[in-house]
Amino acid sequence: MTFMTTAMRAALATVVAAGIGTAAMAQEVTLKMHQFLPPQANVPKLILQPWADRIMEASDGRIKIDHYPAMQLGGKPPELAGQVTDGVADIIWTVAGYTPGRFPQAEVFELPFMMTNAEDTSRAFWQYAEANMMDSDFSDIKVLGVWVHGPGVIHSSTPVNEIADLNGLKVRGPTRVITGMLTDLGATAVGLPVPAIPEALSKGVIDACVIPWEVTAALKVPELVQNHTVFGGEALYTTAFIFAMNKDKYESLPDDLKAIIDEHTGEDFSAMAGKLQAGADVPSRQLAEDMGNNIIDLSPEQVAEWKEAASGSEAKWIAEMDEKGFDGQALVDQARELIEKNTAD
Repeated sequence: MTFMTTAMRAALATVVAAGIGTAAMAQEVTLKMHQFLPPQANVPKLILQPWADRIMEASDGRIKIDHYPAMQLGGKPPELAGQVTDGVADIIWTVAGYTPGRFPQAEVFELPFMMTNAEDTSRAFWQYAEANMMDSDFSDIKVLGVWVHGPGVIHSSTPVNEIADLNGLKVRGPTRVITGMLTDLGATAVGLPVPAIPEALSKGVIDACVIPWEVTAALKVPELVQNHTVFGGEALYTTAFIFAMNKDKYESLPDDLKAIIDEHTGEDFSAMAGKLQAGADVPSRQLAEDMGNNIIDLSPEQVAEWKEAASGSEAKWIAEMDEKGFDGQALVDQARELIEKNTAD
């Protein structure tokens, strides 16, 4: 009886140990993903959470990604780049320009009328980043993806039919390049992260904002302003996004888990993310139209006037890059060539 009890205990211990071992193998690492938008917004809903789900599925549950939207781990959106470097978060999604000077070479994609469409421009952005940024701007992080949103739109309390209508208008911009362009066009530019837009509009801190259509529904912008100026299929601007992982955390993964991360990130992922984000523009614009808002679609002749007025922003950026030790003109030329090549393919 004693022998049987001992044997049974040993067998039970073996089963328990095996179960614990299996559970440990099933979930070897948990990663914290942090970003600034609410979970129902299009980027978390269409891109970030599905990506996390694919990683978990591909790893058979060995990688679990806990998603913390709307800055739930603390801090403000401009702190996200530092959080992934410091290990406060393992993975972040952020706007490159929220930390001015941190990712200077990414700014080229935000220059006026630079992009064609979000998918092809995002693919070009990844190729440009591989050529120029991995050992400089991105040297202290593991970059998972880079992309841009669809054509930026002016959403305003009063109609913006022509450039002169911006004079004295307080317009929110996301980054220094875009606020600089707005200033050049005559607006009073106000730099704010996306989550601050609804309150700023409702309190009159700003009269207008520039954001793509896709995020307007989540922010209830069509309820706060009734005028929306678009540029005939062209892009007054776009915004550069960065999806990145803590470098030490990535390096600590077993090789097979690194391979899963690598397989689900990079150039194709970046292009897909840009396409998905821009794809959400159509239903959000339709919402504003259904509400009876004023959609101002500028003619090609009007767009040409805006291009001319905004051209100084590019020259200014080139000079700034030259001062930082980069060849600004070469970066602009390379970005344009890559966008053209990928759009033509």
